Amino acid sequence: MQNSDSKTTNSIQLPGKPGAFVLYFVKKFRWMLLLMILFETGQATSQILLPYGVKKIMDAVASLTPGLSEAQIWSNLKPSIISFVIFSLGILFFSRASGSCIPFVGPKLRTKVRFSLYQYLQQHSHRFFSTNFAGSLSNRISEVSFGVNHCIWSVLFDFWPVFITFSVSIFLLTQINYQIAIYLSSWIIIYVGTSLWLATKCRKYAKIFAAARSTVSGKIVDAVSNILNTKMFCRQGFEQDHLMDHLNHEIKTAKRTIWFNERMRWFQFIAALLLQVGMMGLAVKMWVNGSITVGSFAMVTSLSLVIINDARGLSRRFLEFFEHVGSMSDGVSIIIRPHEIIDAPNASELKIKNGEINFKNVSFSYGPGIEIFKNFNLTIRPGERVGLVGFSGSGKTTFVNLLMRLYDINAGKILIDGQDIAEVTQDSLRNHIGMIPQDPLLFHRTLRENIAYGKLGAHLEEVIEAAKKAHAHEFIMKLPEAYDSLVGERGIRLSGGQRQRIAIARTLLKDAPIFILDEATSSLDSLTEKAIQNGLSHSMVTKTVIVIAHRLSTLCNLDRILVFHDGKIIEDGAHNDLLAIDGHYARLWKMQADGFLPTEDTFDTFLKTNLIENIQAY
Repeated sequence: MQNSDSKTTNSIQLPGKPGAFVLYFVKKFRWMLLLMILFETGQATSQILLPYGVKKIMDAVASLTPGLSEAQIWSNLKPSIISFVIFSLGILFFSRASGSCIPFVGPKLRTKVRFSLYQYLQQHSHRFFSTNFAGSLSNRISEVSFGVNHCIWSVLFDFWPVFITFSVSIFLLTQINYQIAIYLSSWIIIYVGTSLWLATKCRKYAKIFAAARSTVSGKIVDAVSNILNTKMFCRQGFEQDHLMDHLNHEIKTAKRTIWFNERMRWFQFIAALLLQVGMMGLAVKMWVNGSITVGSFAMVTSLSLVIINDARGLSRRFLEFFEHVGSMSDGVSIIIRPHEIIDAPNASELKIKNGEINFKNVSFSYGPGIEIFKNFNLTIRPGERVGLVGFSGSGKTTFVNLLMRLYDINAGKILIDGQDIAEVTQDSLRNHIGMIPQDPLLFHRTLRENIAYGKLGAHLEEVIEAAKKAHAHEFIMKLPEAYDSLVGERGIRLSGGQRQRIAIARTLLKDAPIFILDEATSSLDSLTEKAIQNGLSHSMVTKTVIVIAHRLSTLCNLDRILVFHDGKIIEDGAHNDLLAIDGHYARLWKMQADGFLPTEDTFDTFLKTNLIENIQAY
């Protein structure tokens, strides 16, 4: 009986363009972000009105006449001082109100982005993961989530407040003198436009830099994962040089980005100097002519300093913004690609009663010129135990991959109990198949969690029973923490044979109606293998079983053996029947060393040797 407690994968569709990608998540938090925009508007307005408050105070002081009493002086200054205090309190209130919203949005937003990307990543095909570094993908998820947060915060806390500052400044200056207001407006348009153009140009360099960083991360993960190979072959120096080549490329891309940033800073400092000198010169001229008051002069001076400070920050923020947009673009372009394997519209749930498998006129190729199957036909009867034999590249693994729909076929149909696997959900299909791979992968979790992965929520008694059938219980109980022992990354704390036994226990606990064993006992000694095979035979008596093996002795008791060669089945029958016809399988059986198939080159040598011997004997 199949395990039906596995949670169905939730499909998710994400925009593939950086801007649309950010907006997708903005909509998820739109009301809280809108509230923060209102608070930031209040804070920026209060901030830029402080120079106006100073102007009011100075003009009020300048208007005082000698001989006034202290009470009269305070009475004249009171409105200006109150307005200044209100603006100061406004900065305090609005800034802290906006800041108080961040804990409710920031962590949730970052988590939502990372989880959504992981959801989308899960739906990619086996081909996608075989052509991308796991470490690189993980790094891209982190960079995209950080980039989304940074872009939203940049708009919210940097660009929007600066826009308010510029707008209010221009309005205030129009109340004093149109010439100064026009000068400032022209400067802002030229400055912002040029900064934006330069920052957009920087985006290209930032994207290349982000790709280089992700590649280095993937290379480091790959090297660390293969550290045992490095030690065994004494290749520490080679790996260091290999990594340094990629680090040097990262440095090269970083230099280009940094030098471009430095050119932008030259522009911003020169522009700031022109604004400061120009506004100061105009203000002095107006004050000398009596066109503005001393308070207005002070306000123009204060506003120019505030605007210059914000403008310098704006250029830096533009650079950071487009650098993160570049990083985000790189990650989005890699991860948010159309899924190769998708469920058909209105796909049904696969229902298995018997477990019959049919390949009907199946054609498949991995790419142009890499054809594996052409009009391939095969029927595996319900409850039949079938072995697959053949040299590497003959089509055995591809057959299994197509059955599990890790790849889509080019033509034909694959049916299970008469149901086209292309018309059922992928989860329901794979939930009905128990797969024991040749190189089992384990999570860095406890042994109990790894075994119970075959049946979520399984009781400890069920886990132990499965472990006993896989002959894993004995070594597990010898560990200090028994079933609560952590196995290490990819199960590195266990031997190859122990990992295989855990994988067998996990699949036995899944109890699917179709079992696939891909060299499932290749890392075990003969006695353990025999004991496990007996246990598997008992557990699979009512199931359809497919066994891939190079050790031909493991196939002797199967109902049927299929001999693959160049994507075709050239022989089909039971072990004794195939030996009796003295064909391809019989030759393989005679020539195997210690029960294993030779390589194809060895087979050619074998044929040539026998041919020479036969000629000599003749």
